[in-house]
Amino acid sequence: MGLDLGGTKVALRAETDGGRVHEHLFHWRGRGLESDVEQLAAEVAVLQQQVPEGFGAVGIALPASVGTDGLVSAWPSRPEWLGVEVRPTFQKLFANTPVRWADDGDLGALAEARAADVDDVLYVGVGTGIGGGLMSGGVLWPGLDRGSFELGHLVTDADGLKCRCGRRGCLQATASGPATLARAARLRGADVAYAELQQGLVADEEWAVQAVDRSCHRLAVAITGVRELLHPDLVVVGGGFAAGLPGFTDTVARHVAALARPGVSPPLVRSSLLGGLSTLHGAVALARLVGQTEAPALSAVRYLDDAVRE
Repeated sequence: MGLDLGGTKVALRAETDGGRVHEHLFHWRGRGLESDVEQLAAEVAVLQQQVPEGFGAVGIALPASVGTDGLVSAWPSRPEWLGVEVRPTFQKLFANTPVRWADDGDLGALAEARAADVDDVLYVGVGTGIGGGLMSGGVLWPGLDRGSFELGHLVTDADGLKCRCGRRGCLQATASGPATLARAARLRGADVAYAELQQGLVADEEWAVQAVDRSCHRLAVAITGVRELLHPDLVVVGGGFAAGLPGFTDTVARHVAALARPGVSPPLVRSSLLGGLSTLHGAVALARLVGQTEAPALSAVRYLDDAVRE
């Protein structure tokens, strides 16, 4: 079973050995750790009823930053989770079932690399925040106990908007879903819902085109920086927000090409093969890896129990 925790919604997917797939999606009802955990437990129970044989393992895609002490050190989208002990919080939802977790961006990269059958990929997930993951030579970077690949908190404009993390200029503050909608509202002079942004792009409304173009340019700046340092051959743009906007990836690719140094070819930029479900599929892949010996792919995974690390 895979569990993808987001700032506004949570997706669950169970795959059986017989080929059956069960998916479930819900939105957080409110704010507060206790209510979040209660809702999560109730929704997990719904999926468990559909799979009476139970789960062999559970993989969790987690957007929060977690310290080596196992405590949530930052989750700007849901600050109520600050200081939460990850291991007991999730393990009690699944009794004695093995549970593993990893950064959502890392798992997005893992899933996209497998879907494309490549060993080198930079994954960029645009949603409530911005997730990122890098697979290089079949290994997730930066590696075990060295933190996650925080593309969303790469500073792309030191004098830019303040991010929810408290710092100015993070990519997430200028190119995430909420940041793009806020920019669209400023340009339009009225609030903009996601569906209205989609419609505005289709109708070629200037406020919609400019709002999205600015976000895509900032994403391209971040991608170019990663490209100069780590040279990924393929860049995959995914996440629920990006997946639903026509031309989003093409606009990112155009800006990446424009930022390339003379004589240096830009990387291939394409849309996610898994749509907005990269991290969910990555969580399932993580669950399937439990008990196996695919150490390279697991180099960025943190464990929730005291089992020996592969």
